[in-house]
Amino acid sequence: MLDALLLSVRQLGDKPILSVFVKSMLLTLAIFAAIGTALWFGVDALVRHYFAASETTADIASTVALLVGALGTWLLFRVIAVAVIGVFADEVVHAVEAKHYPDRFAAARDLSFARALGMGVKSAGRALLVNLVLAPLYIVLLITGVGTALAFFLVNSWLLGRDLGDMVAVRHLPAADLARWRSATRFSRFTLGAAGTALFFVPFVNFVAPVLGAAMATHLFHRRTVP
Repeated sequence: MLDALLLSVRQLGDKPILSVFVKSMLLTLAIFAAIGTALWFGVDALVRHYFAASETTADIASTVALLVGALGTWLLFRVIAVAVIGVFADEVVHAVEAKHYPDRFAAARDLSFARALGMGVKSAGRALLVNLVLAPLYIVLLITGVGTALAFFLVNSWLLGRDLGDMVAVRHLPAADLARWRSATRFSRFTLGAAGTALFFVPFVNFVAPVLGAAMATHLFHRRTVP
């Protein structure tokens, strides 16, 4: 895992990787901006027209909603960022394979934009759904002071490991073999997910965590003998 991380870090300066980083960050910021704009104008219209509030009250309500939304999007950064990188993951995998695994690169299948987008949306939906279902458990653990952060970390390590692993595997394995591959790589994918999740907790590093995760997943896939 450490070797995969170091190789991925060294390749961050490569033009294709930098291109993906810039595009993914711009799209992520655009999503955040769209959420903020919708909250501001939505709450403003609600307070003004349905509660007949003054302009000052509407502005205060919109500001509060924007601050709450900012906190929410920060908490959801991992979900949004991984969904976005899923759209561009093929370019990261291409760059890593072309440099380190040219034979595998030549034999890989390109993903259509529609499939890449679909994987990104499913990733976001799965992460949101699982964490919402487990939210009561997180709250109970928070109240009792026992392992809330650990539970959140373990759950999201599992989710992220699956998403990152699939980004690479779908380019090399037929759909019929994916389930068998997932079963045989549970531990290595969880380890990958744990490493990626840990990166999301590090300030500033979290911005490159999705790109590093996709690159690490590529190295781990090709360095393991697929049964």
